[in-house]
Amino acid sequence: MDMDTSATFFAGSILVMLGFVVIIAGIVLINNIFHNYWKPVKIFWPSASPYEEAGDVKTYPMRSAQQVKEKDDK
Repeated sequence: MDMDTSATFFAGSILVMLGFVVIIAGIVLINNIFHNYWKPVKIFWPSASPYEEAGDVKTYPMRSAQQVKEKDDK
């Protein structure tokens, strides 16, 4: 490899890496802009399954392990 070819290869490598850095910086900038100004999209989400009536859905309160143990001891 002579000096002219190696200098061209070296300059090309530097410019390609510089291009990658610019592209990644642009992606990060666009991502930050979307993160700051994007409003969450509200999608219709049913509160119950279409096969259940709304009153059929049962909810149970969360209990700690201590509360479960106390109830089992009684």
